[in-house]
Amino acid sequence: MMTLRQFALKPKTVPASTSWYLADLGEARGKQELFTKQAPQRLKVLREHALIESAVSSNRIEGVTVNQERICTVVFGESLLRDRDEEEVRGYRNALKLIHEHGAKLPVNEDTILKLHKFTRGEI
Repeated sequence: MMTLRQFALKPKTVPASTSWYLADLGEARGKQELFTKQAPQRLKVLREHALIESAVSSNRIEGVTVNQERICTVVFGESLLRDRDEEEVRGYRNALKLIHEHGAKLPVNEDTILKLHKFTRGEI
């Protein structure tokens, strides 16, 4: 409750450190837009790498492992999967894809949770 009261009060001044942070954020935003326009291929590679690392690391916590030589095929390919572990990694990728593409529109309800859970379990 105290935090909300502090927001209700109009600050007389903005602390210098806050101004610096805001300036840094504005500069970073400009750099991000420039990078997006100048190096889209590099950005695509970084996005793919992040997706692979997320899928592999999250599943590793559950004891699910996939051969390193097949990881790109499992995450990005449409090939046949060899075992349950590969199904779970691909399902996790599908759940992430749904969240990234439709996250703002996804309702937080039981049906959505069940759908994401079904994705992460593969065809099991």
